[in-house]
Amino acid sequence: MDKFSYYALTVIESVLGIFGIRALYEQPRYTVSERLDRGVEIRIYEARLAVETDARGQGDGEAFGRLFRYITGANRGGSRIAMTAPVEVGKRRIAMTMPVEQGAGDTMRFYLPRAVAAAGAPEPTEAGVRLVHIPAKRMAALRFPGRATSKARTEQGRILGEVLAASRKATGPVGFLGYDPPFAIPFLRRNEVAVRLPPD
Repeated sequence: MDKFSYYALTVIESVLGIFGIRALYEQPRYTVSERLDRGVEIRIYEARLAVETDARGQGDGEAFGRLFRYITGANRGGSRIAMTAPVEVGKRRIAMTMPVEQGAGDTMRFYLPRAVAAAGAPEPTEAGVRLVHIPAKRMAALRFPGRATSKARTEQGRILGEVLAASRKATGPVGFLGYDPPFAIPFLRRNEVAVRLPPD
């Protein structure tokens, strides 16, 4: 895709995003294996490829900028890569048993389109940006509209934890999944808090 078309599509996606329309964004494939109280879903996600960087939480514009630069050409070959949804913010994962999540810091992650992953994603050229393979995983997620303030995320995470505790499901650090740009109309926004679960 040429540069003009890429940026024109990006602008169109952003305008549609104001109204909660995400039809142009590729989203991760998952199946819902169970529905719990209060809208909590147990989901099985397919394996994916992502680009990630260290972050200072959900509103870290510098982390977002590093990832955005990667998809707009800060990679070997200067490839422009389509934006996907959601943007994930969660606790940094360290290698041991896969996955382990600890409070050493946060990461921000863009998932790459399936076609880009299959073709071999270009390596990042900016320091602190890395490609990561995400294995298939089982997650509990709770969707909520509105602004994803720290207070709203904390409250929704509390609800998610209560539902999982009542269902005797193991719980861990709560991550955030944002499907819309920050300027989207609040009641049309799709936000989720999510927790990785052990396999069945």
